[in-house]
Amino acid sequence: MKNNLLHPVTIESAAPEVRATLQKVQAELGFVPNLMATFANSPTVLHGYLGLDAAWEQGSFTPVERQLILLAVSVANDCGYCVAAHSTVLKAFLKTAPEVVSAVRSGRPLENARHEVLVKFAKEVVNQRGHVSEATVQAFLAAGYTAPQMMEVLLGVALKTISNYLDHFNPAPLDAAFAAEAK
Repeated sequence: MKNNLLHPVTIESAAPEVRATLQKVQAELGFVPNLMATFANSPTVLHGYLGLDAAWEQGSFTPVERQLILLAVSVANDCGYCVAAHSTVLKAFLKTAPEVVSAVRSGRPLENARHEVLVKFAKEVVNQRGHVSEATVQAFLAAGYTAPQMMEVLLGVALKTISNYLDHFNPAPLDAAFAAEAK
């Protein structure tokens, strides 16, 4: 285990400028995830991440598609915390079949061809550092997605890169709510 310099803060121990934000997170989710509580060590990072997340939520992808992208990016970035969190959201809140989540996590093809193209595109963005092949772009467009949606995938990649990379160099304890989906 790495020597963590940053620890999750509580609402009570948080800096005054992030307390209301953490209270809002707790009201929305029922708890403050440890990774979010770690972000709260820096008001700039917490507010920046949540601002990016709010923009992401307003995009054109469905809730399931957004979570598939976030899960695919977390898998590509090998972030156990985020893989568990997004697997939980997909299964428990969005009622996605466990086989779908398992396929994304293991790299197996999805039965839904449109979702398969979306997951492949997101993973290729990460794995190829944005140098997505022309064949992948054409498959994305042929599946009915649009060129502007390629940019939206970038937003999801940026969002997850922040959380995935923080968890790489400063792992947060996995929350009990996500434990069933631990790698």
